[in-house]
Amino acid sequence: MSAYPPTVLGRTHSRTDSIGTATTATVSPKGKRKRLQQDDRESSSPESGEKGYEGDRERKRQPGVKRACNECRQQKLKCDVLTEPTYQTCSRCTRLKLACKIDSNFKRVGKRSRNLDMEREIVELRNQLARQQASSIGPSIKTSLSTSASPTISNLPSHMDRFMGQEQAVASSLMDLQSGTGAFARSPNNPLLLHRRIGDVILTHDRVVELFIVFFTYYHPFLPFLDPERSPDYYYEKVPLRFWIIISVAARRHDPQLLSALTQPLTDLLWRTLAEVPQNYIIVKALCILCTWPLPVSSTSSDATYLLTGTMMHLAMQLGLHRPSHTGDFSKFKEELLEEELTDRVRTWAACNGVAQRVATGYGQPPITLYDWTLAPSGPTESSHRLPAVVEGRLMIEKFCNEVTKALYSNQRNPVGLADDVQSSIYMAFLQRQYDELENKLKFDDSSITLLHLRAAGLHLRLFAFFNPPGSQQYHSDLMALWLATTSFLDAAFNLTTPVGNLLEYSTNYILQMITAAGFALLKLLNSFFASHINFEYGRSLFTRTIRAIRSISVRTNDLPSRLAEVLAQLWRASGAGSRQFSNGAMSIDNSLQLKVKCRMSMSLVFDSIWRWREEFPAKGKGNLDAAVKNPTNPDSTVESSANSVADHSLAPSNTYGDITTPDGFGESNYEVFDPLNWMLDGLLEFPYSLPMPDIDTQGTL
Repeated sequence: MSAYPPTVLGRTHSRTDSIGTATTATVSPKGKRKRLQQDDRESSSPESGEKGYEGDRERKRQPGVKRACNECRQQKLKCDVLTEPTYQTCSRCTRLKLACKIDSNFKRVGKRSRNLDMEREIVELRNQLARQQASSIGPSIKTSLSTSASPTISNLPSHMDRFMGQEQAVASSLMDLQSGTGAFARSPNNPLLLHRRIGDVILTHDRVVELFIVFFTYYHPFLPFLDPERSPDYYYEKVPLRFWIIISVAARRHDPQLLSALTQPLTDLLWRTLAEVPQNYIIVKALCILCTWPLPVSSTSSDATYLLTGTMMHLAMQLGLHRPSHTGDFSKFKEELLEEELTDRVRTWAACNGVAQRVATGYGQPPITLYDWTLAPSGPTESSHRLPAVVEGRLMIEKFCNEVTKALYSNQRNPVGLADDVQSSIYMAFLQRQYDELENKLKFDDSSITLLHLRAAGLHLRLFAFFNPPGSQQYHSDLMALWLATTSFLDAAFNLTTPVGNLLEYSTNYILQMITAAGFALLKLLNSFFASHINFEYGRSLFTRTIRAIRSISVRTNDLPSRLAEVLAQLWRASGAGSRQFSNGAMSIDNSLQLKVKCRMSMSLVFDSIWRWREEFPAKGKGNLDAAVKNPTNPDSTVESSANSVADHSLAPSNTYGDITTPDGFGESNYEVFDPLNWMLDGLLEFPYSLPMPDIDTQGTL
């Protein structure tokens, strides 16, 4: 019988040794095998005791446990190294020509930490190479970019191939080191090559550098708050979202297929990043860029720019960007910022307010801005709070736009927020003086982009003329001021010259919106009694160039700019303005310039014109906008239907892009350009305003 209780003993296994003696092995409940015990008779005999003593003495004389070499221990492999009587290397080290040795203090290194060290070293080398390449390429990029091509990559889907670089074909599979966003590819004749990946889109390092040069050459001058001296890897390591947004903006005209492939994975990355807590203020920079150049959409209902602008401003204030010297008040950790970091936060806060103001003006919404002491011209005295001259000048313009919105469109006693007749004339005179003073202050800035924003602010001010009653004393002068502001803005837009050429096709979404508003302003002025007081031929020429400009800014077929340009062309042709002749006598003043949509501030003109177009064309079954966009309408043509006529391809965009396809039936003949106006078609006879609308067919106006 065993001396251990049943609860301690485990399973008992029997076996027979080499001399036929039965032995037993007891396994404890924890799975550890106890030393083998012979049966009771053998263990009780004197002979067995003597044999056991001799066996113990032999075991004590055995040599120490044999150790594997360092290389085999690192890989956890079986090693046949011999150390006695002479040292003989193991077969694995001999075959692989490795140094076979045994160190007493050797410790294994984990693969993950070793890969991270390797990645850091490669990233540093890539940064040095990128800086050298960027300094050697210079501004002469336009010719070199047009010759870039894409190789074929084995073991990868074909839709990935066109986004890789040209230098070599990658032959082996990819090893992701950062969950699908950064990876290494190995080629047969080259070492590991760093590239970036998002979804199914893979870009080599050289391709990334090329796109970054495109961004900082053609797009960054519109929003100059980033450091062009930094490498692409720097922007990726800080926040990948900002990196991919820069790539998407650069691809708008340089590689439309890449832009199309980036749309869905970038959108997914955007919402995943915004859902993370806590946030990094670098995300605010990413949102500034995205709200300036939104991803292309086909309707305003799917445009999240205004929503993202509010998120950007609230996130910036949550992180304390509006109080850059007291960031510790907005964090549970005390932060001591360097002067460079403080300057970057101030510049980011200025960019946030500028972007938020432009988005509010372009979308006809109240601004979500905070022009506090940090952005006051005479407030901060520290050098870290001083903004660059170009940034400060454009911020002054946006502050003026904010003053216009508050004075003319924020009357709490009016149901639609408009200033009354007496107030509006006083405000208009005061704001015009402010505009003249601002123009005088900005004479030091010779940037054509700054001048364009100044002219856009003047147009924002003068579009209020459409809300003035026809019987007011200043009505004629206000319309003339609107005409001058419209033509001045369009002239500045068409002559947007910079050291790298004309940047109109790279302009921001805000500039596009203001060009659209200017086009609708020309449309109404040239089809009203006021046409006899202005240069009609010059206005018609400007209108045609406006349609061409909007179509040139379009980055996809059937996107919102191309559809708006088509609406403008159809309205112009339907009005018969292209063949209208005016007599020398002055026409009587009527209410043809009055608006029914009044709640969208200076952009009410655009929404009102769209409403009238929908009443004239889709509601009556005239034309097919989807077909008309593919066959652009010539505004000077008299053909009834552009969908059935020969297309005027000179009016089409210069580049060919992929069509926008959406799962909700985009492209149908009754599709609405502005979905937020759907409520208008439900009750045309019960429109919420009492102002009578002139008949389009009888008066020929819009």
